[in-house]
Amino acid sequence: MSLMKRMSLIFRAKANKALDAAEDPRETLDYSYQRQLELLTKVRRGVADVATSRKRIELQIGQLEQQAAKLQSQAEKALQMDREDLAREALTRKSGLNTQISDLRAQHAQLQGEEEKLVLAQQRLQAKVEAFRTRKETIKATYTAAEAQTRINEAVSGIGEEMGDVGMAIQRAEDKTANMQARAGAIDELIASGALDDVTSSGPSDDISRELDSLGSQSDVELELARLKGLSAPQAPGQLGAAGAGAADPLSKETQAEGETPR
Repeated sequence: MSLMKRMSLIFRAKANKALDAAEDPRETLDYSYQRQLELLTKVRRGVADVATSRKRIELQIGQLEQQAAKLQSQAEKALQMDREDLAREALTRKSGLNTQISDLRAQHAQLQGEEEKLVLAQQRLQAKVEAFRTRKETIKATYTAAEAQTRINEAVSGIGEEMGDVGMAIQRAEDKTANMQARAGAIDELIASGALDDVTSSGPSDDISRELDSLGSQSDVELELARLKGLSAPQAPGQLGAAGAGAADPLSKETQAEGETPR
């Protein structure tokens, strides 16, 4: 296939697709009905023209018959006056008129036949137009109902063009909200870990102060845990010896008091 043929085929295919998308069956049906009405009007006009011609021929035949009757009367009157020549002339003219009358009657019969055919064709065409109009309105109503139902279903399911745009907007809003939430959580974690400074905080912001505060908090926790367990806080070795000596003194004094007897 040559390049020009391929381009022509592609152009026709795209044009056909565009026309199919732009075509509204209701408008097409209305246009077809309008064309049929125009054709019916032309047929009626043709019937009227044929009837007019037939009527004109009838009038001509009537006039010629009157002239022929007049010539017949003149021929008879001429013979009564012994004017055979005038009678012959009148009869000759009457013969010519009779020939014309015969031709006109033939044309009249032909026109009458054509008129009857056109009238029958008009009646048939009018019946078809009326049937097409009824079917057209039915198809249009069905198409309109189907179109409305399709739009409702598309709106409900969200696959319509407008609802699709709304769904995409909602999806974008949800994505942005999720990104903002993730960003806020990440910043909170970085501030809590000390990787970022909290500029709104009035406390110490250097890493040493944060470390000391953390150790102090741990020490307070250990002391509170020891208190809850009923244990005293850990003491230095010197303090433990002094406490032991203080505890032994009462025992020795008590022993000495028991060993001594009054003399």
